[in-house]
Amino acid sequence: MARRMKEKSTIGIIGLGRFGMSLAQQLAADKRRLVCVDKDEKKVKAALNFCEYAYVTDDLSLKNLDELGFRNCDIVVICIAEQTDVSILTTLNVVALGVKKVYAKALSEEQGQVLSKLGADVLFPEKDSADRLASRILSNNILDVISLNNNIQITEVKIPARYIGVSVRNSDCRTKYGLNIIAIERGDIITTNIDPDFVFEENDAVVLIGNRNDIIRFEA
Repeated sequence: MARRMKEKSTIGIIGLGRFGMSLAQQLAADKRRLVCVDKDEKKVKAALNFCEYAYVTDDLSLKNLDELGFRNCDIVVICIAEQTDVSILTTLNVVALGVKKVYAKALSEEQGQVLSKLGADVLFPEKDSADRLASRILSNNILDVISLNNNIQITEVKIPARYIGVSVRNSDCRTKYGLNIIAIERGDIITTNIDPDFVFEENDAVVLIGNRNDIIRFEA
């Protein structure tokens, strides 16, 4: 029987500043379907080099976002934190469209609290980079990411189901994926002195260091 590949998600990006453009480029490289909007025509033209659907608009009303296709997105990232009122109203409209997962940038704790109450996962520019968010979107099991450079990352990953009941010694993290385990988290206990006979259980998480693409392959 032929194996059916899981259909990739559609992601909406509102605002193509440095953060939004970098995120869009990384997601497009993974062949994700994107819907992007910005009021700057030059930015939208740049996005059209790698994104099929990119629109120039400053109308972020519920009706217009719906007409542009944001209702059909699995994830929407709102990258317009500078104007607090616009950021909040746009987040409210996206949530009202029924989008499953909404991320929104915030420049202050107060703004973040409001966005969170509306149902968004809040991103703070000083600690949430486009690289980290791209990794979280591309993999449902990745819990956190620290980028050491463009390729090497320290990543916390929920242990894939195929490793449950398998010891560290018998896992293929290093031999198949070239990854090193630097910590294991079980509940509130974090172990950095890794015992080769440690056996993985459901809900364990591992902290890995290695190439970003290898980490994505590991958890896929």
